[in-house]
Amino acid sequence: MTFEVARQMLDNGGRFTTALSRATAVHNDMKRTERHHLKENELRNFAQRAAETVESRRRETTAFIAVAVVIGVLAAGYFAWRESVNGKAHGLLAEAMIVSDARVGPPPAPGTPAGGLYFPTERERSQAALTKFKVAADAYPSSDAGMYARYQEGATQMALGNPTAAAAAYQQVIAKAGDGFYGQMARLGLAEAQARSGQFDQAIVAYKELSQRKDGPLPVDGILMQLGKTYLEAGKRADAQQTFNRIVEEYPESPFSTDAKREIETLKKT
Repeated sequence: MTFEVARQMLDNGGRFTTALSRATAVHNDMKRTERHHLKENELRNFAQRAAETVESRRRETTAFIAVAVVIGVLAAGYFAWRESVNGKAHGLLAEAMIVSDARVGPPPAPGTPAGGLYFPTERERSQAALTKFKVAADAYPSSDAGMYARYQEGATQMALGNPTAAAAAYQQVIAKAGDGFYGQMARLGLAEAQARSGQFDQAIVAYKELSQRKDGPLPVDGILMQLGKTYLEAGKRADAQQTFNRIVEEYPESPFSTDAKREIETLKKT
């Protein structure tokens, strides 16, 4: 090989090495650039997913808040309506109670203060009160004031000597109040109305059922006293005496115990 040929080969090899080095550098630059692009894409995708998640949560939160606001508005409206109804019902009941508690007697003497509402007779007062109680009960039958007004309607009918009408009023209270306080009071009134109408068997059953509720709001000794008297009215003397004896033995401190003893003594004499 001549010197000239060898030099040319060296020259060509040097250029190849330089080209290879440049190509390698370019390749490395491209890899770094691509890696950078990939990193940027990952960050961009992550940011996009995060934004989408935030937006989705924001919509959910907004919807939840909107629902909560609607529920709050409805609840506030319901309570305001209920308070309004209760207020009106108690107002009508108060008017009826004023009539029911009015004075019975002659009008005030000339020149003296009027002294408030009055009625010449008990019957006139009861009839006026009955109208007021019925108005209150009809207007708001499901409210506490309305149920009490209906109960008083029944009690006033009893005072006027109308047990059938009284029973109908008591049954309406029972239908609305169920086993609540007003419902049990109405059952007691219904039993009395049935006894007054001569329906002794129905009244006895009702009194016996009420007397078994020892944890109820009604005094069992008082119910037993009514039961004993109903037995007497039905001609069942032995059952009546047994009931009066039960009052004396089980409720010796009861105010009905004295009445029960008196009834027992009367039964022994007759």
